[in-house]
Amino acid sequence: MPAPLADLPAAPRINPSILAADFVNMQAELARIATADFAHVDVMDNHFVPNLTFGPQMVERIQATSPIPLDVHLMITDPERWAPGYAELGAASVTFHLEATTDPVGLARTLRGIGARAGVAIKPGTAGEPLYDILDEFDQILVMTVEPGFGGQGFMPETMPKLRALADEAKRRGSDVWLQVDGGISDATIGQAAAAGADTFVAGSAVYGAHDIEAAVTRLRGLARAGSLGG
Repeated sequence: MPAPLADLPAAPRINPSILAADFVNMQAELARIATADFAHVDVMDNHFVPNLTFGPQMVERIQATSPIPLDVHLMITDPERWAPGYAELGAASVTFHLEATTDPVGLARTLRGIGARAGVAIKPGTAGEPLYDILDEFDQILVMTVEPGFGGQGFMPETMPKLRALADEAKRRGSDVWLQVDGGISDATIGQAAAAGADTFVAGSAVYGAHDIEAAVTRLRGLARAGSLGG
């Protein structure tokens, strides 16, 4: 079942992307990120994005073996049809793309009704303003800092003004929505994203490519905290 709200971690949150893990040894790879906050699971359908990754059966097994809650990111078409199933599998958070849905508020309410946190993602070229009036319908907004579809891409600093504007709007409205970034997050970029208002960070190669994963997670948290404080 999804993690109760009271058990969810405080910011800054580090969510390693298992897209950078060794798929053949997934249970062991999940165990290696036990000190992180969520396991970020990228579901791609080779239609909304030009890549194919996990489906419901694999996510069900990941859910059964992960020591930390799942943060599922759906890069798929027709999320109204498919997203509720991932919540029913027990994912703590399910994020769908604004560009792929015709009824983001309705879908978010469905996900919340099942018991998952509801997230909405926007691509680098998608404006944040359409989300301003519906911020309270979501638990998380994911600002993509690369074009979705593949790991290992370079961070796009031009997405930071949009992130900062969303953070300012959330603060103005008194919203407690989480602001997540995904793409190119590393020791070199996480502080910049935190300074722009992000509080939840997806990192793939920066975690799984590290010699000491636990130390990498701790270091990323510290850099994010310093960035959010202007340090």
